[in-house]
This record gives sequence, structure tokens and C-alpha cells, in this order.
Amino acid sequence: MSEIRHIKPAGEAIFKDRFTTKAKELLHPWSEGEKGKFGLVGLPHSKPSISHSGASLAPNAIRHAMLSYSTFSGEAERELTDRILDFGDVYMDPTDIIGNHHRLYEALSDVYHTEAAENWILLGGDHSVSYASIKAISEMHGSIGIIQFDAHHDLRNTEDGGPTNGTPFRRLLEDNIITGDQLVQIGIRDFTNAKAYHEYAKEQDIQVYTMADVKETGMRKILQHQVERLKQTFDSIYVSVDMDVLDQAFAPGCPAIGPGGMDSYTLLEGIHYLAACKEVKAMDIVEIDPTVDIRNMTSRVAAYVILQFMKGKS
Repeated sequence: MSEIRHIKPAGEAIFKDRFTTKAKELLHPWSEGEKGKFGLVGLPHSKPSISHSGASLAPNAIRHAMLSYSTFSGEAERELTDRILDFGDVYMDPTDIIGNHHRLYEALSDVYHTEAAENWILLGGDHSVSYASIKAISEMHGSIGIIQFDAHHDLRNTEDGGPTNGTPFRRLLEDNIITGDQLVQIGIRDFTNAKAYHEYAKEQDIQVYTMADVKETGMRKILQHQVERLKQTFDSIYVSVDMDVLDQAFAPGCPAIGPGGMDSYTLLEGIHYLAACKEVKAMDIVEIDPTVDIRNMTSRVAAYVILQFMKGKS
């Protein structure tokens, strides 16, 4: 048979610039015993969302969005070369919501106990996945500080719907996995939360910064103060990035979009500052629904958050 010219394996027939490395090329399937600077796990769970959500599709959408970027930071004049050990996605049963939460906890406990990575990147899924992740990592490292970027408190009661994407931090508090002084919430938005949860946050001594606080005080100043406070008590810090902290103009693919939110530069500034802190060991990115996104805008911001995190750790 004569040779068929110009054919490549499916998915590989794309333009390739010999001088450019795409960020997605940093992803490397994890093998047992392998260790590195960064580990990644997909948490494709969105059944507990209180509104329509296809966030279970986000882990792969974010991975794919990494093709939009190179590995070179012109600002830092540095190439990102550390591989990201990709553990794949946690299996989610199509109907068993409670079982899925336990499955997430068991899987992440196993992943963290490999100690394969110095820094962990978790891709949700809706925000309910943070409960399992924080519970598992707390058992590894003891009590940890948590910095939550979010428009919402996520302190809803569990009586009105069980463990949803609006309850992860309420559940962590009620299950005595964390106390309120461990939690810092940044970007809480007006007309987005009930008075009862505003009051509950105060009662629990949660450190809350509204969008007005972010504008008036500045992201860096807030983080400098809170990181210093957390470092005095906790050995490590966990960062939870709910993408709906961003204004709808920057994150149209979030199930709970709205005006008056953060711009992407401010969020990226915060991520870079936090990544440079050695105490920050893990970051989750949640609440992206690729089925309602526009030109993958929201997944692209998430991919950029990953690169900014890696840049800060380099």
C-alpha cells in the first residue's frame, strides 16, 4: 500500500510553532511513586447545585483551555517547566449525591497521602467539592487557614436541601473540621446572600471582605494582613476560588453570574501573591459551567489562574 501523506493521529493535526510550548503540554499522567512540584485532580461533581449547572464538565474544559497559553512569562522572563502530575478525575455516580461526596473524600485522602506533589490544584465541579477536599487535607496537615474567593458565603443551612454547593463551609464548621477564625472570605457581593448568613458569618468570627472592601482597601493589603494572621496559627493555607467572585463580564460561564464583581486582573493579582507564600499548599477552582460559557472565557480565566499559581511558586 502506498504511503498516505499529510495524515497525523486524530487531534494532532494542528499548527505547531517549534519555539512555543503550550501550557497544556505541562500536564503529565501520574505514575505510582512519581513526585513533583504540582499535582492536579479533577472533581467533576455538580449534581448538588441549587441551580442548573454543568460544572461536572469543567475539569476537562479547563485542561483544554490551557492550550490557549504558552509556558513563557514575559513579565518574569521565565519559562514554566515544572510538569503537572495529572491524577485524572474522581469517578462520580450519576445519581448518588451523598455517596459521591464520600467518594471525593476517599479519593482525595488517597491522593494527598501519596505526597506526590508539593502543591495541589483541584478542578471542580461545584463548590460542594471543597468540603471533601478541605476535610481530607486537614487530616493530613492538621488545622489549616482557608482563603475563599467568592460572591457567596456558602454558609446555607443543610435542612433545606442537604449538602449543596451553597453549604460546604457551613458543613465544615458544623462538623468541627474548621472553626470560623480559620476562614477568610474575599469578594462577597451585595444582594447575593441572605441576612441570616451574613449574621452567621459574624457569629462564627469569619473574616469577611465585601467587594466594597476589596475596592477600598486593595487585594494585596487584605492578603498581607490575613496571610500574616493565619501564619501565626496554622502551618498551611488552602485557597478556594469560586469563579463567580468575578463580575459576569469576566466569567459568563458561572451558574450564578452577576454584576458588581471582581475583575480578572484583581483575582490574578491575589493568586500570584498567595502562591508566593510557602504556606499555601493547595488551591481549588470551582463553579464553571462550560455549557453556558462564551468562547470558553471562564475556563480560560481558570487556566490562567493555574499558570499564575505556578508562576508564583516558581
